[in-house]
Amino acid sequence: MPTFDVVIPGRDVAADIRCGSKLVEKFICYVMWDGKKSLARRVVYEALDLIERRGDGPALETFLKAIQNCMPKIEVRSRRVGGAAYQVPFEVPAHRQTMLSMRWIVQAARARGEKTMPERLAAELAAAARGEGGAFQKKQEAHRMAEANRAFAHYRW
Repeated sequence: MPTFDVVIPGRDVAADIRCGSKLVEKFICYVMWDGKKSLARRVVYEALDLIERRGDGPALETFLKAIQNCMPKIEVRSRRVGGAAYQVPFEVPAHRQTMLSMRWIVQAARARGEKTMPERLAAELAAAARGEGGAFQKKQEAHRMAEANRAFAHYRW
């Protein structure tokens, strides 16, 4: 099983009960809605079980691969120079890559058409692990924007 050590700034979260991973626990917090953490935990664990049952590979490996595949390496930020706003490409710090990846996966899962949230989440995680799905498209879009605005890279400071 590959380990995926990522620095998560802010308060230190305890590793989750089932997988022993801080990343899964942080992901549960991203899925959580209205403070209902036990419901979010159930949704994530059911999604991981569905991934196992569908034969998409070991659930934790698929989860980690999905997170890694959706991490943006570069993004654009608005920079105001001389009265004009430019979209300037910046490298993304490691903790922000992880945060954006998890946020995009959850958003894409919520936008899917499956009946229940565990099904949506499982499908999105499996798609992201294969390099498909809404979250992966979001990463590709961020990279395309950065590539298109490469000419303004000299405005970085």
